[in-house]
Amino acid sequence: MSVLEAVVFDFDGIIIDSETPEFESHRRIFDRCGVSLTIDEWCDQIGVWTEGHDERWFRELRARSSKAPDHDAYHAEKRRIFDEVVPDAPMRGIGELLRRLAGAGVPAGIASSSPASWVVGTTERLGLRPLFGAIVTGDDVVRRKPAPDVYLEAARRLGAEPARSIAVEDSGPGIAAARAAGMKTIAIPHWLTQGHDLVAADLRVVDASELTLERLMELVDQE
Repeated sequence: MSVLEAVVFDFDGIIIDSETPEFESHRRIFDRCGVSLTIDEWCDQIGVWTEGHDERWFRELRARSSKAPDHDAYHAEKRRIFDEVVPDAPMRGIGELLRRLAGAGVPAGIASSSPASWVVGTTERLGLRPLFGAIVTGDDVVRRKPAPDVYLEAARRLGAEPARSIAVEDSGPGIAAARAAGMKTIAIPHWLTQGHDLVAADLRVVDASELTLERLMELVDQE
């Protein structure tokens, strides 16, 4: 009999589409200053946490355009655009999948490199917090993705064996992290990560609405 012990989700680009507003908030400022910020430039960093991420793009704009705003104005405008664009609902099929897992008694968790202030607060705002037995963020581990630490910690908190658990990811570094933790992996590419190498995923789907309990149980049983 199939035993699925846990399903652990990435957050950005899987639970909520924060990838689009993050890119757009920088891109629009670049555009106003007469320079372009391309998807190719942007996409390689997705799934990898770097300190000073926003500072990098502020410095890049200052190097490319004499019209760049000052530091405080850049970050204030970036936040304004992000808040304007970020959706107020989870990504397609996520809520339904989480409720099906809860109904079947399968624990769900989050494993994210983002800070807890963003992940926990947004999960609560979406009304999904009660559906997660564990939320592990970059604040909880020494090494972020592509290291396996957040996935291993999520499995530990859920009392699940990684080999009997599934990770749901949208990026190459995320898939690498989950595989290193010993989990089966499902890729749901975001439009900004279509170019990532996701061939190592055990399953690739368009969105979470394609994931039935039967399909998840079959996946965890695959050798």
